[in-house]
Amino acid sequence: MTSTARTSYTLIPNRKNRHRNRRSKQCCNILDSDSQSLSTLGYFKTLPLEIFQMVLDYLSVKDISMLSMVSKTISNRLINYISTPSGNRRLLLQDFHNLELPGKREGSSILEHYKSLGLLLKRCTLLLPTKDRLKYIHKIFSEVSCFKFNGCPSPLHCLGLQCYGIFLQILTAGWDELECHRVFNFLCELSNLPRKVQTVVSSRPGSARKLELRIRLFCRSVLLNHWIHRSDSAFWLTRILKPWPMVNQARLLYILFGPVSSLDGHVVWQKMIEGPTDETSLKGLADAIKLLYDTEAREWTADDVISLVDELSVVPREWLMENNARLLILSGNSICFTFMASKAVNGRTVELARFIVFLALVCEKDLYCMDWAVKMMQKVCKVFSTPGERNNFLQSVENSFAHMIMDMLQSVLSGDRDEEDSSFLNLFHLVNAQANFHKEVLYLTMRSNTI
Repeated sequence: MTSTARTSYTLIPNRKNRHRNRRSKQCCNILDSDSQSLSTLGYFKTLPLEIFQMVLDYLSVKDISMLSMVSKTISNRLINYISTPSGNRRLLLQDFHNLELPGKREGSSILEHYKSLGLLLKRCTLLLPTKDRLKYIHKIFSEVSCFKFNGCPSPLHCLGLQCYGIFLQILTAGWDELECHRVFNFLCELSNLPRKVQTVVSSRPGSARKLELRIRLFCRSVLLNHWIHRSDSAFWLTRILKPWPMVNQARLLYILFGPVSSLDGHVVWQKMIEGPTDETSLKGLADAIKLLYDTEAREWTADDVISLVDELSVVPREWLMENNARLLILSGNSICFTFMASKAVNGRTVELARFIVFLALVCEKDLYCMDWAVKMMQKVCKVFSTPGERNNFLQSVENSFAHMIMDMLQSVLSGDRDEEDSSFLNLFHLVNAQANFHKEVLYLTMRSNTI
């Protein structure tokens, strides 16, 4: 009996214990994961979700951003909070037509708010793939009309696109090029940017003025203006320009950086054709050209940039040579010399000689050192392969000075004067430019003879 009792005890009850143990282990695992999830909430685990979100209302965006790094569980709760109506109202400020936030101290701008929001969403979505991060952000921002290409009825007086741009700059800082390509493609798809660009570059300049303005504001405010490093700016400008043929690149570059009206912000297409312009009208174009010429812009060769400058100088028609010379001076020594050397190599000697004269004229008008123009000419002379070619070029420079002075003198004598008497002033500046240019040539010659 003893052995029978022992047998009945060891066979049947043990099976029941195994099932009970398995169920108890599963329950323990669930409890462990719940407790682990709760433990990552810290002291917040004692608070209901509604109270937790009320606490967030008392924190600044920067503080919430710091809180998001505590744990994945906290980060997920913050993502949920941002998606709630109260989170949207709190974080997605839309007063883009006032520079200061209501109830905040002076200087606490809405741009700073979206900069902090960019850091918050960067940290909250850190573990998501790029595609999912962009979809989530688009879902949050989809109701903000001023973030859209055509969303704001008064874009010139709106900070919406600038806020969107600074948000994206903070969000994508440190991302590799492949991820940034995805961001650009995502934005192009949302805004239908390629089709809009196609419309303006294939139309008569100025025929789609409002669309030109929208493209300029969107590309500059969202994609170009907020980068700290030049390599980042060059990357995004390249993304905008490279899909298009060179002639369209020049047109698009003028739309983005060319002179605009101070009244309505529209692109002024006739500025480079009708008369000499000032540095302010050319500075944006010159800075963009320098950006593309930099070694950091790996997708552009020197020949690419010079070809782009050539195309730009006939947008929408051939520029005044003085404006072309002023642009190249502002673009820097390397670009200016490369442009001139290209003409020398290609046998365009007469054109190059006229360009030298206009370099001297701009130096005289804008108070640049004239010895710079002389040294630039001396450097270009070394490009010519034979003394005969070099002498022919120098003779062409002198002929260009003489012809231009005679043409301006004839204009003055004919009485063809405007209210500002610009013909006489141009003649005055050109004669002084010739005198100062030759003075520097003599100085250079005398110094070389005394060595």
